[in-house]
Amino acid sequence: MFDISLDHVSKRYRLPRSNRGRSMGWPEFDIFGKKPGETWALRDVSFEVQEGESFGIIGNNGAGKSTLLKLLSRITAPTSGEIRIRGHLSALVEVGSGFHPELSGRENIYLNGSMLGMTRSEIRRKVDSIIEFAGVSDYIDVPVKRYSSGMNVRLGFSIAAHLDPDILLLDEVLAVGDIVFQAKCLDLIGQLKESGRTIVMISHDLGAIQRLCSRAMLLHCGRVVMTGNPTDVIDHYQKSAMSEEASYQLSEVTNPACARCSYISFSSTEPGETPRTGSPMFARFGFEAREDLNNVVFNILFFWPSGYLCTQLTTAVSYPKLNATAGLGEVEFFCPALEIQPGWYRVDVSIESNGNYIDRQQHSAVLRVNPGKMVFGDFYVDTVCRIRSRTTEEVTDA
Repeated sequence: MFDISLDHVSKRYRLPRSNRGRSMGWPEFDIFGKKPGETWALRDVSFEVQEGESFGIIGNNGAGKSTLLKLLSRITAPTSGEIRIRGHLSALVEVGSGFHPELSGRENIYLNGSMLGMTRSEIRRKVDSIIEFAGVSDYIDVPVKRYSSGMNVRLGFSIAAHLDPDILLLDEVLAVGDIVFQAKCLDLIGQLKESGRTIVMISHDLGAIQRLCSRAMLLHCGRVVMTGNPTDVIDHYQKSAMSEEASYQLSEVTNPACARCSYISFSSTEPGETPRTGSPMFARFGFEAREDLNNVVFNILFFWPSGYLCTQLTTAVSYPKLNATAGLGEVEFFCPALEIQPGWYRVDVSIESNGNYIDRQQHSAVLRVNPGKMVFGDFYVDTVCRIRSRTTEEVTDA
């Protein structure tokens, strides 16, 4: 049984024409019959979410994700198509909006809770839990105009999270508050998922989508690109954002008179195979030095698609005082077991000498890591399990 069903839904917005265009009497339609200032946020979107399913929606900025949630939460209506929703729906979209700045946090709980459909007795029963979850007990009777933006959003999230809906819509809730509060949000979403609630979640945190959702959908320019297993959808999203090339010629030399990065390549120990999680990998860093270098450091940095540094290969640890002679050279890194998740990674490279950059190049390559050993979490850890009996000296390797 489906809790949410969209059938060929489209949403059009009209942008206001300039006063100059009106005063000059420009026509309402151009030569192609299209109205000026017209934009489609969604085009022909169809999908269904089953009861108790956790459904993730990903895509780049402007893909139509937030517009879709606003349609589902009835903040706005579709231009065409049909939306069917079964059950009580609650949306955590722009949490904290609607707070009265002159009222205290406690008073805004009653005001905002009533606006979201909670009865006064229900709010009274849950108010202590709302305050505790938001972590603002010391300031709950202070006007919210004195709150930081993070406190406002945390309180708004806490109110919305206590609505006990059949269907919960989440828009970038993992960007709320500090790391401790984000962990509480993840725990709450996990509890709602285990209780059988239907969850529709939008997030740029692809790791959270992969962990929390049973199915995902990729949007691009308002259209559905694909729907399916979160791992497959995320992989397609990353692949579309990055080139499939694994070896690149580099450019934009910072100090060509001294040294430059000439190439970067990645390979597996198996001929013809690309690197896999948990398997050995070679990374080769080619360089051209115009003069002898003292205390030189070669770095290869791997970034998640979100832009955060995942890990780094460097000679600074093993060879803190490495010297390089003038001419062409290559640094070969060997990873006995590649410990990062399958997916696409942006690669930056740099050469340093005596603490200063000689050459530094961002977005210089892309690494594609294929599925290999099973990963539970963000990294694969190569382990050996031994079971020891307390009654005997027998040891069994698992």
